[in-house]
Amino acid sequence: MKPAAFEYHAIETAEEARALLATYRDEAKLLAGGQSLMPMMNLRLARPAHLVDLNRASELDYIRETHGGLAVGAMTRQRTLERSLVVARRVPLLVAALKHVAHFQIRNRGTVGGSLAHADAAAELPAVLLALDGSVTVHSRDRGHRTIGGRELFRGPFTTSLESDEMITEVFFPDRSGPSRWSFHEFARRNGDYAIAGVAVLTSRAPDGQIGAPSVALFGVAGTPIRATRAEQALLETRSPSSAAAAVRDEVTTTGNMHGSTEYRRHLASVLTQRAAEEVLAWPQGTSPYP
Repeated sequence: MKPAAFEYHAIETAEEARALLATYRDEAKLLAGGQSLMPMMNLRLARPAHLVDLNRASELDYIRETHGGLAVGAMTRQRTLERSLVVARRVPLLVAALKHVAHFQIRNRGTVGGSLAHADAAAELPAVLLALDGSVTVHSRDRGHRTIGGRELFRGPFTTSLESDEMITEVFFPDRSGPSRWSFHEFARRNGDYAIAGVAVLTSRAPDGQIGAPSVALFGVAGTPIRATRAEQALLETRSPSSAAAAVRDEVTTTGNMHGSTEYRRHLASVLTQRAAEEVLAWPQGTSPYP
């Protein structure tokens, strides 16, 4: 199929994009990498009257080290992040997750801001943002800018808390290098497919070996990525991967689909959580998967 008719706007700056969003609001869609939007338009699942192409807005393409983490421009390509030594050093979980995103040809075009705005519950980047307690900066022409935490950004399937005239301009990933430990697992039918279930687990690690501030983020099992707070508490109190896995089984509410029943997907999330927690707890001090 071909997309419905639309008016194409090739803007040069983010300010031009904000002006168009303020004018057309729900009738406009932003084109970043286009890896999700264009197929939806071809199937006429999305029918914007105005398509605003951000690809010339070079001001939104950057990686900056800041106090406490990394600030990433919304138009930064996923492949750029995946291959960045700065990202590998400061936020290694992000690199690990990006290797699971589709195929490298997709990552060459896909952007960090586009993935988060698309809000696919089976996608990796929304789960990473949630696991890290990251945030996004959004701008509108008439109301200025605001920061939205990962826990407040995702509202439902393909739905975020952005207003119709707002656009993501920057993503902040907190630094989890140093004494933190992390693990990322997902299960898909084929390499590069969307995850049937996936998990990111992080903890801090004290010099005496004690863990703290565990984070367990699940994706692919609900309408949004979710923080498994009971599993986090179980991991903190018991240091037991099996207890964290049992908490996921009790906590997660999911639905069946063509790839598996409700029970299968809940079981899969539990197994992946146990596997990731075991890796985190067994991780030797002072080691890193990156040079």
